[in-house]
Amino acid sequence: MNTPDPLFDLSGRVAMVTGGSRGLGYQMVKAFAERGADVVVASRKLENCKAVAAEVEAMGRRALAHSVHAARWASIDALIEAAYEHFGRIDILVNNAGMSPPMASHDVTEELFDSVVGLNFKGPFRLASQIARRMSAAGGGVIINVSSSGSLMPLPHVVPYGAAKAALNAMTRSLAAEYGPTVRVNTLSPGPFLTDIAKAWSPEQRESAGNASGRPGRPEEIVTAALFLASPSSSFVNGSLIRVDGGLPIGQ
Repeated sequence: MNTPDPLFDLSGRVAMVTGGSRGLGYQMVKAFAERGADVVVASRKLENCKAVAAEVEAMGRRALAHSVHAARWASIDALIEAAYEHFGRIDILVNNAGMSPPMASHDVTEELFDSVVGLNFKGPFRLASQIARRMSAAGGGVIINVSSSGSLMPLPHVVPYGAAKAALNAMTRSLAAEYGPTVRVNTLSPGPFLTDIAKAWSPEQRESAGNASGRPGRPEEIVTAALFLASPSSSFVNGSLIRVDGGLPIGQ
């Protein structure tokens, strides 16, 4: 059953979430479906996408599971075509796929650099620009680019990742100017969250963080910010960056 929600009603809308089979992306998929949206669930592993799509359908919504390599334009273009063939439109796009193995900068290979930048900037650019064009032609839509606090503050050992996410932030502002006013493009910038990546953290890192909240976020705590940006409740928010990081001391 859908959850009535006067502030975040997404009834009749179609959302696409990359990296939607786990972590923050999975939380967004569930939250969108609970509030009436049909969902395209996209990630590398099709079987994981199918499992999440089944959860969406159990809520009474339609779903499409699709495998995508979110750094390769041919794979991204295939995802777009499949989604539009299945649903006819995309109203909400969440560019959520991303990764970066921690590594000393002097050990980063050219292959790894290209992989990190491809997944965190090159791919999201292709997906956002192509869907923004279609959204504009159809009368409007919403794009949410999921960045990172590492784009706003020093973050050693993942320098290509932080730089790619900073480029994503700049891309948000430029695409908002290019495809506005009908298409809104905003950045969602999470801080430390207890997703799959936290399995490699120490017990202390999983319990505390150097932010005002004193702890990492729980995955479900991304939901309200994502719903705000996806819904008409943020109709005058465009080209903005929303931090969900528990109050990290950014800029100090």
